[in-house]
Amino acid sequence: MTEPLSLYIHWPFCLAKCPYCDFNSHVREEIPQARFAAALRRELAHDAARLGRRPLRSIFFGGGTPSLMAPETVAALIEDAHRLFDADPDLEITLEANPTSVEAGKFRAFREAGINRVSLGVQSLRDDALSMLGREHSGPQAIRALEIARSLFPRISFDLIYARPGQSEADWTNELNTALELVADHLSLYQLTIEPGTKFEALHRRGEIQLPDEDLAARLYEATGETASRHGLLPYEVSNYARPGAESRHNLTYWRYGDYLGIGPGAHGRLTLDGKLHATRRHRAPEPWATRVEATGSGSTEETPLSPEDRGREALLMGLRLSEGISEAQFVRRTGRVLDDCVDPAMLAACIEEGYLLKSNGALRATTEGRLRLEAMLARLVT
Repeated sequence: MTEPLSLYIHWPFCLAKCPYCDFNSHVREEIPQARFAAALRRELAHDAARLGRRPLRSIFFGGGTPSLMAPETVAALIEDAHRLFDADPDLEITLEANPTSVEAGKFRAFREAGINRVSLGVQSLRDDALSMLGREHSGPQAIRALEIARSLFPRISFDLIYARPGQSEADWTNELNTALELVADHLSLYQLTIEPGTKFEALHRRGEIQLPDEDLAARLYEATGETASRHGLLPYEVSNYARPGAESRHNLTYWRYGDYLGIGPGAHGRLTLDGKLHATRRHRAPEPWATRVEATGSGSTEETPLSPEDRGREALLMGLRLSEGISEAQFVRRTGRVLDDCVDPAMLAACIEEGYLLKSNGALRATTEGRLRLEAMLARLVT
């Protein structure tokens, strides 16, 4: 069986580094557009030559800030993907964008390039919160960008960050209700976390910022699901809410543990090659990655076959994030292992007894209460 494929294209450049961000993003005074466009196209062609004409489910331009790409680069990469793979007739093609006025002005060109879904990094609708988060746009700019996006793209999503310092449940519910009046079919709602190596980590270590305690964070999470549901958006994954049928097909590839090709600086992938699933990774730094591609066709630094134990662990860590959970039959097909053999049996029984997990109809899934405790639960459950 030929594994279907999703394609992730990483554009590593940003206008500024956000203080909470630990993604592979880099600020440059001048972005070398032509060099990186040529390198991305060459790396895509290099990998397609060995993968063959696989069915292509989705394309996702992520970053960094891919809306800083030239629209003609986006168009060329989409054309290449159609030529090199067997694209679905209704191929989902997503571009991440920031709602600055400059980037919003490029939205029409991105639509003409073939983008049919845009994901906007709004993060907040409040100017004071945006300033604290280090964002380059204002609340009114975000709303204007959303209006433009809705007029051009069949599907839009945007991100918000909550559990911010000093945020109350009432503050968040009011902001979320405003956001849900603007959203079309999909919303990503992330709790603010302190990531190693970020500016926020240093501030947190010095006591200059404090996040909500666990009880308040739990109440904020519960309020998020309740408020989104009242507007018709259901939680299909821990941090993602959508109207039925509007779920991100690309991100479902990750959570359902499918094959995906990642190209560009620092991009990861999971690819079936010669019947074995491999973990792939590209060189993280943009310029050395481009030099490697120019010399060899690929910026790859890792291509490691995954053991059945690794596959089982990864499939559990990803799949239990989904409200639908994990199909036991699909788990065996993808990992070569029985699901029950990949978990601590006593911990599994305890989680089911406490109502954190459900195991029925050939599937294992986390309940709403279980998703509240998912990270801690997975650390003890997965062997």
